[in-house]
Amino acid sequence: MRLKALLSVLLLSAWWPISSWSRGHYRFIVRDTAGHDELKEACERLNCTVVSSVDDAQDQVFLVTAPGEIDPAVLLDGLLDTSGVTSAELDQAVALATGLNQATAIPQGLTDSDPVDYFGASVWHGYVNQPPAAIVQVSEAQSTFHVAGTDIVADIGTGVDPNHPALQGVLLPGWDFTRNQPGGWETRDLQDGFSPPPPCTACPVVIVNQSTAAVLDQSTAALLGGNSQYVAFGHGTMVMGIIHLVAPQAKLLPLKAFRADGTGFLSDILSAIYFAVRNQAKVINMSFDLATNSSELSKALDFAREQNVICTASVGNDGKMEIVYPAALQNDVMGVASTNNLDQRSTFSNFGNAIVWVAAPGEGVISTYPFGTYGAAWGTSFSAPFVAGAVDLLLDQRPSTNQSQAAAAVAHAVPIGPNMGNGRLDLVQALAANAALGADFYLAESDHRNAEIERGQNRTFTFNVVPLQGFTGTVDVSVSGLPSETSADIDPAVITVSGEFALTLRIDENAQPGLYPLTIIGKSGSLLHSVAIKLQVQ
Repeated sequence: MRLKALLSVLLLSAWWPISSWSRGHYRFIVRDTAGHDELKEACERLNCTVVSSVDDAQDQVFLVTAPGEIDPAVLLDGLLDTSGVTSAELDQAVALATGLNQATAIPQGLTDSDPVDYFGASVWHGYVNQPPAAIVQVSEAQSTFHVAGTDIVADIGTGVDPNHPALQGVLLPGWDFTRNQPGGWETRDLQDGFSPPPPCTACPVVIVNQSTAAVLDQSTAALLGGNSQYVAFGHGTMVMGIIHLVAPQAKLLPLKAFRADGTGFLSDILSAIYFAVRNQAKVINMSFDLATNSSELSKALDFAREQNVICTASVGNDGKMEIVYPAALQNDVMGVASTNNLDQRSTFSNFGNAIVWVAAPGEGVISTYPFGTYGAAWGTSFSAPFVAGAVDLLLDQRPSTNQSQAAAAVAHAVPIGPNMGNGRLDLVQALAANAALGADFYLAESDHRNAEIERGQNRTFTFNVVPLQGFTGTVDVSVSGLPSETSADIDPAVITVSGEFALTLRIDENAQPGLYPLTIIGKSGSLLHSVAIKLQVQ
């Protein structure tokens, strides 16, 4: 079979602060409880400019610039002396730093381009049926718990290829913070003078896709073919593809805070966090790490958690026990390390329980790549989206799941040794733990959650009451959300300790066609557990 894949050796997930200098100006992040107008008035006195709000519509955190000839320490003191200003810090310019992650053997799945249907999209067989997906039990989790994702999952990164066929049905427009315009498109960087690097005949591996773009193996120099502007291209599209692999019905929100050369600003990351919250994202993935903390980064992630948004982040690729952010902010974020396909820590993966909550495969992971093709990637950047997808499955199963509950569920993982947090992600264990959270029983489904029934017909679903923690009570079962001209029979309607019951939905010929969410409720005293199915009346 002709190899049409694109080997993407993306040495990412190590973003380090450079300075706050940009185009002859210093950049500052300022929190002012008095709002924009008061800060603008102060800047007229201090020789600075209020550029934009960072915290979306809250109007309390701002990007401020000042001429390069000023003393930044003096300006910071002046800002902090201003009434209403509670904090001010230099904006961090961040850039890609090469880690220890390097490509090894080309995954066999990159030769398997046979098309298969994956939740309504045509994708490569080698993408769906790759070893990392089997290791975390993607298929088993989806079929056992009848989950496929339901909410908006945001990724803060380099953007995404908006035309990739695998992502068409779930991709939202997002935002480009590097240009301050709609559309978190990774491919827009090509329009600004970037172009795919030519093949490198001296490099050990050169695989050219159908669009003649080549990504080369073994080192940053070989990867780029001398074009340093191309280093991060494909990162965001690949991260999104991994989230989609785990949670194929999640809506994907691309938030472009980094350019294709791997550079960006902390202020754009903050803007992306607040944007994600305001635009109803329930999960935020951050496949990057910072060497130093930021007060405003902590506050932004605190705000996300308070709004019931669950966050994941990669822990970096230096092969060290070191503190990086945002992974170290464990009240708000689940830090994710990388493992190989033998459940061993990847040699490049950072480690230590201070930053690692859980690990996931991060070597030779096959995912979507720009130009409608697929690539393989190495790095903790590609481990984190496995956990982001897992979180959306937890939310599909139990919509009320919050950050601490999701972290507790994900912590039911496969032990892999010290300094690797709770172990390697296991989706089946995580979903079982999430189902049991706060209950002495749970309802397990035996059928698919999407029910299509024609008018005048009926269909029966089976469920099981599963006891936990020595539960010995009885469970009363009911259903809510039935549309008019439909009815339901539950047999038996009361279950003692454990057992199976059947739910039969009967659709009258006069029922109105449409999609109706139904809730199956099990109640025992004050204990309550429910599951949802979607009824499609045709």
